[in-house]
Amino acid sequence: MRVCRVLVRCLIILVALSCGGSRRPPRQRVLLPPTLNLVPYHNIGLFQFSVENAKGNLHQFATSRFEEYVLAAQTGIEIREFTSTDSSRVFSAADSTGCPVAFFGHMKISNVKPRGGLTAGLAPVLRASVTVELSVWLVNTRTGGVMWRRSAASTEEVGGLSFIGSTPTFSARDPNDAYGHLINQLVYNVTYDVRSTWVDQ
Repeated sequence: MRVCRVLVRCLIILVALSCGGSRRPPRQRVLLPPTLNLVPYHNIGLFQFSVENAKGNLHQFATSRFEEYVLAAQTGIEIREFTSTDSSRVFSAADSTGCPVAFFGHMKISNVKPRGGLTAGLAPVLRASVTVELSVWLVNTRTGGVMWRRSAASTEEVGGLSFIGSTPTFSARDPNDAYGHLINQLVYNVTYDVRSTWVDQ
């Protein structure tokens, strides 16, 4: 009888040890710093994005949204806005802008597939499926070397489309409309390295 009790106690101890040994520590959420830390540069230049295969203000809208995302992601930086005509001054050795680095961006519109129709009031409406690719890169203004680059693409159906000849024209004003949703997603994707991210460890 005593032997049975000893065996039962040993079995209970073994089970307890095996359960305790296999228990994993609880996972913790850790905030990782951004891969692209802009704070050491402090003054950041931002050139208005260029656009290909389209007219309108979609690229200007994307530039503004990009600036908002970057400023929201990192504190302690300032962004100075430039146009393409400022490039020679910014990259000049005698330049006094004080921007050691600058962002450039390019939007490419492709696969525009328009389709027309009529509203209930017989007014014409033109919608289209479009693919928009956004590429952004960070340049050392002293050397002209590219320090970082990221791109993203998205295809969506949008409305309010017009054409000048065979070139589509886009007008984006509201971040909540179809164009705003498209641009927000692209900008969110290309600014991933600028944001801090939560991970489970």
